[in-house]
Amino acid sequence: MTEGFTIWFTGLSGSGKSSIGKAVGDALRSRALKVEVLDSGRIRQQLNRTLGFSREEVETNLLRLGYECTLLNRNGVTAIVTAVSPYRDVRDRIREDIDNFVEVYCRCPMEVVMKRGARELFEKAQRDEIAHVAGVNAPYEEPLKPEVLLNTDQLSIEQSVNQTLATLEVLGRIGPVETAAYTEEEEEMIRRRLQDLGYV
Repeated sequence: MTEGFTIWFTGLSGSGKSSIGKAVGDALRSRALKVEVLDSGRIRQQLNRTLGFSREEVETNLLRLGYECTLLNRNGVTAIVTAVSPYRDVRDRIREDIDNFVEVYCRCPMEVVMKRGARELFEKAQRDEIAHVAGVNAPYEEPLKPEVLLNTDQLSIEQSVNQTLATLEVLGRIGPVETAAYTEEEEEMIRRRLQDLGYV
């Protein structure tokens, strides 16, 4: 049985993590991979509803998600996590615990996410009606060396998916396909970036 791997989408609320993560999951299933998409908000409601949003409780929620990924990977399932996961050291701890870990940073300026579905959330946080909103009244620590960097204010979902798949191919997590939706030049650019980061 082929061991699975974990793709961890991080970024501000409204940056596109869930939409892109789901689309990547669909693309991997079309390649006959077993995939489970773990949305942090949904998991929190179903399994971790007693947790609040203090740093310690956010950390607990994320570490539990990481453990779920380990179990899924061990059983040949690729896990896709979509979670704000605002603390860099927590993400790094999860990376250390998971053998095949790929971090995808959905980078999007605050003024853009404010225009999307998260606008009401951010406005309430700015008025201090809601606490612990990453990027407003709680920290969001950007990844320093994500395997995949998606500027989601500039890329469509399809482009984001293609860039993620191309990176997974370069990393050897998935095999190439003849009908790739990206060019050799794009693949070479990704390869050079991953070499600069020390991943290949």
